[in-house]
Amino acid sequence: MPDSWTYKRRLYPQFARVGQALASEKRLELVDLLAQAPRNVDALATLTGMSVASTSQHLQVLLRARLVESRRIGTKTEYQLADESVLALWLALCATATSRLPEVAEADRDLASEPTRQSMIRRDDVGLLTAHGEILMIDVRPAQEYEHGHLPGAVSIPLEELPKHLDALPRNRRIVAYCRGKYCMSADEAVAALREHGFDAVRLDGGWPEWRAEGRERDA
Repeated sequence: MPDSWTYKRRLYPQFARVGQALASEKRLELVDLLAQAPRNVDALATLTGMSVASTSQHLQVLLRARLVESRRIGTKTEYQLADESVLALWLALCATATSRLPEVAEADRDLASEPTRQSMIRRDDVGLLTAHGEILMIDVRPAQEYEHGHLPGAVSIPLEELPKHLDALPRNRRIVAYCRGKYCMSADEAVAALREHGFDAVRLDGGWPEWRAEGRERDA
């Protein structure tokens, strides 16, 4: 049986592979996007503003650390998070940064002071409120992300298409908007726009990644 130090010397370099793979703001952005839905290199490059070559290089680092997986679809390669533990790691990193770094905590407080964040619907309350017909959930992410996974009963209305749907939205129910997660502002923009048009609208506390990380996606 190996002694403890020998055993740990085998493990620490492997743990470091994961840490090094995440030690890039661009790769973290890719992880955040892949938490929403699988995407190919071209799509990720467009969303991040990076070149295709740079995006591909960052994805290879994540691949070598086994944080993402790839598969060939037609002529393109699609990438996705390797499993739920990667999503949990990403959210844990965000939570740790919030609790330990004053810069992040300050940004978090600024976000919490926004009018659209003053009253939010808790994820724990979504099921009951939806079942009783008290709320209408709208998913304002791109349709591709909605199709990959969404909250139960949610209707897909991408943010840029919201103006076209105003006449069809109910005025006798509260509208709850959600998007890519706590730090995504799309739901806030949707709520602000809906309130300007006289709707009773609030945002969800968190978004799809938090819902998925809590194991709730099986209800979607």
